[in-house]
Amino acid sequence: MAGRRGNHEGSIYQRASDQRWMGVALLGYDQLGKPIRKSVTAKTRNEVVQKLKQLRRQIEDGLPAPDTSLKVTQLFERWFEDVLRHQVAPSAASNYRTIAVNHILPTLGNKKVADLKVTDVDRLLSKKIDSGLSSSTVRRIRAVLAQCLDQGIRWSIVNHNVASLSRAPKMIRAEGRTLTPLQAKHLMNCLKDHRNGALYALMLSTGLRRGEVLGLMWKDLDVETGILKVNRQLKREDGVLLTSDTKTARSRRSVNVPAPMLAGLLEHEERQKSEKRALGRSWTNSGYIFTSTVGTPIDPRNLNREFQKICHSAGLGDWHPHELRHSAASLMLAQGVKLQVVSQVLGHASIRMTADVYGHILDPDREGAATAMVGLLWGEDEDK
Repeated sequence: MAGRRGNHEGSIYQRASDQRWMGVALLGYDQLGKPIRKSVTAKTRNEVVQKLKQLRRQIEDGLPAPDTSLKVTQLFERWFEDVLRHQVAPSAASNYRTIAVNHILPTLGNKKVADLKVTDVDRLLSKKIDSGLSSSTVRRIRAVLAQCLDQGIRWSIVNHNVASLSRAPKMIRAEGRTLTPLQAKHLMNCLKDHRNGALYALMLSTGLRRGEVLGLMWKDLDVETGILKVNRQLKREDGVLLTSDTKTARSRRSVNVPAPMLAGLLEHEERQKSEKRALGRSWTNSGYIFTSTVGTPIDPRNLNREFQKICHSAGLGDWHPHELRHSAASLMLAQGVKLQVVSQVLGHASIRMTADVYGHILDPDREGAATAMVGLLWGEDEDK
C-alpha cells in the first residue's frame, strides 16, 4: 500500500506482512552506475517521513548514512577484535568483555545499533541498579557501552552516542574499613618477627597498593635519602605473574619512607641475604625487595592468604591487604596531613578522588573552619 509522496520524501510504502511503514531513499550511484539506496522503517508514515528527511540532511551535511543492519553484539565483537585489544592491557580488555557479556549484551545485544535509543540505555541502567549492583559498577557498564558506540561513530555505523546522552547514576561511595590507631599499633607489634613483616608495615605506613609493593626492587630504594620510587606493579594475568607500569601517570611517584620503616627494610634485606646464602644456587636473583623463600616474586593470592592468617593470629579478624592502604590514608588525614599531600602519597589520579573517598575524615577540620569564622566575624570588637 503506497501513499502519495511529498517532495524529496523518497519511496514510501506499507509492508503487507507486518503493516510497518518503509521508506527508501536514493543516495546516489556507485562506480558501476548502480543506485545506492537506504531504507528506514517505523510504525507510522509520519515517522518514516521524518527519518528520511534526517537521512537526507545527514547526506547533505557530508555525514555517512548509518549502517542500519549491524547489531550491538556485532559491534562489540568488531570493537574487541579490531581496536580494544590493541589499546589496553589484557586484564583490562578481559574486564571490558566480562562487563559486556554479563550486563550489556543479554539486554541490548540483539538490537540494531542504529535503532538504539537513550531510553534503552536508561532502562538498562535502571534494571542494573534495581538488581542490587553498586552505582560504580553501573557507571562502569554505561562507560563501556559509550566507548563501544564512540567507535561505532568513528566507523560511520551510527551518528550519535546514546549511552553518553543517558544519565549516569549518582555516585555513592561506601566508606571502607580502616584500622584504628590502636589496631594499627597492635598489628605493627605482631609483624615484628614475621618474615614479611616489613612488607605489610610498608603498606600501612605509606599506603602502597598490593601490586606496587610486590613490584618493588632494591634498585628503587635510595637508602641515603629514604626515598622509594614506585613505577611498576606485579600482578597475575592468565595464570602468569608479570610486571607492568603502574595504573596511571600519577601512580609513578616517589615516596618518603618513615625512618623506622627504612630501618625495618634494611633488616629485611639482611634476612634476605641470609636466605640467599643458605640456598646457594637454588636461590633466584629476581631483584625484588619482597620475595618467596626461594627468591621468586610473591604471588598476590598467596599474600592475601598470608595476611588473613596474620590478622586472625593478632585477633583482628578478617582483613584484606588493600585495607592497609585505606587505613594509611585515613590515619594520615586524622593526623592532620594535608589532603593534597595524602593524594600525592597514594598516587591518586586527582585530589578530587582522594576527597571523595576520605572526605568524611575531614569533618573535624571543617568544623574548625566554622569555629574560626565565628571568632573572626562575630567575636568581640577590639575597638570598643
